[in-house]
Amino acid sequence: MLVAIIVGIIAVACGLVVGFLARKFMAEAKISSAEEEANRIVQNADKASDAKKHEALLEAKDEIFSMRSEAEKETKNRRNELQRFERRLLQREEQIDNRSGNIEKKERQLNSKESDIQARREEAEKILAEEKARLERIAGLSRDDAKQILLEQVEEETKREAALVIKKVESRLRDESDKRAKQIIASAIQRCASDHVAETTVSVVPLPNDEMKGRIIGREGRNIRTFETLTGINLIIDDTPEAVILSSFDPVRREVARITLDRLITDGRIQPARIEEMYEKAKAEVDAEIKEVGEQAVFDTGLNGVHHELMRVLGRLKYRTSYGQNVLRHSLEVAHLAGMMAAELGTDIKLAKRAGLLHDIGKAIDHEVEGSHAVIGAELAKRLKENDSVIHAIEAHHEEVDAKTIEAVLVQAADAISAARPGARRETLESYIKRLEKLEKIADSFEGVDSSYALQAGREIRVMVKSEVIDDIGCVTLSREIARQIEDELEYPGQIKITVVREKRTVEYAK
Repeated sequence: MLVAIIVGIIAVACGLVVGFLARKFMAEAKISSAEEEANRIVQNADKASDAKKHEALLEAKDEIFSMRSEAEKETKNRRNELQRFERRLLQREEQIDNRSGNIEKKERQLNSKESDIQARREEAEKILAEEKARLERIAGLSRDDAKQILLEQVEEETKREAALVIKKVESRLRDESDKRAKQIIASAIQRCASDHVAETTVSVVPLPNDEMKGRIIGREGRNIRTFETLTGINLIIDDTPEAVILSSFDPVRREVARITLDRLITDGRIQPARIEEMYEKAKAEVDAEIKEVGEQAVFDTGLNGVHHELMRVLGRLKYRTSYGQNVLRHSLEVAHLAGMMAAELGTDIKLAKRAGLLHDIGKAIDHEVEGSHAVIGAELAKRLKENDSVIHAIEAHHEEVDAKTIEAVLVQAADAISAARPGARRETLESYIKRLEKLEKIADSFEGVDSSYALQAGREIRVMVKSEVIDDIGCVTLSREIARQIEDELEYPGQIKITVVREKRTVEYAK
């Protein structure tokens, strides 16, 4: 039994030794095979790497060759182009040289001709002097006497020719008079088509009858006192039939009073309490309209971000006029003109429109604040945080300060265009009549003037002269002298036409 165990143990030990040796041999065989495989892979990789290197080298050489060919081709093209330019320059130089030679040749010819002409001129002057002396001896007249006779003959011939020309012109004008008259009328209608309101500080309110005047005055004048106290205007009741007059320097206040009085007249119940009620309604209505008009003006010009107080003040300009021109319409026109000019110059259109719309904002409150409307408007805009460029354009639009921005200059130009265009402004009756009288007085102050007439609202002065004192040439000189004196002594928009008329009439009676 013990022997069998020992034999088993020896057998197991032998088996383990044999298994260990077998595994070691198999492992060494696998390691050797793996090493061979690794060497083979490395060799294949080296071969593939060498092939790719060779391929890349060939591609690089091809690319370099291609680039070199393109560079050589481009260089060749540029060289050919330079050669063409050189040939053209050489041709130009040859042309210039030829022209220079021709010019020099012509200069020599001209100098030669000039010398020849000078010599001939001297010779002609010498011959002319001899002929004049010979003619004086033959005619028995001096040079001045002969000149005077010749001038008289020329003058007579000129007068006859002028008479013929005038006759032809009159005939042609007679044929074209109807057509020309229609054109003049159409032009006048077009010029007067713009809206404008007469500049005044009064409003006339029509009455249904004169009995209404007593009701407006009221018992012991209580109605008229209440009305004037509430509205702050003067109610003038005089002998004017079926009308009363509202007088105030504030156009908004005057408009509120007018609406109040119209409604009281329509209602018929005129008493202090009713006057106060109608006044409050009219004031609220005018305030709402002012706000709406200001917002509409801002909307029409396409602006945004305008302070609501500025829009309210802008709306007040609807009731403000300057030389018969509505200030709100004028401001809108200036805004659009400034915007168009800014677009042409490539500057800020919105800024130019904004400055143009607000440039006369001070006129809405200039009766409440001391100073010019430009300064007042600039201070108001500054207080309401308006753009600095807009503030500067407002204060500079009448050149009270120097314009430092393009927008300020554009507003100045647009303001002048809007104010000076035909039909835009209308002067007060008194200044208008004075200007016409001054025009006629200037024309009458010249010697030989028979009468003068201011026509076309002072845009033309027609001067009738005495034909025995002033001749045709004198008419030309007289018109220039009158124009010069008008320019020196008068201020006026646009231009004034001076027409001098010289007429000679011969009257005879057949008996």
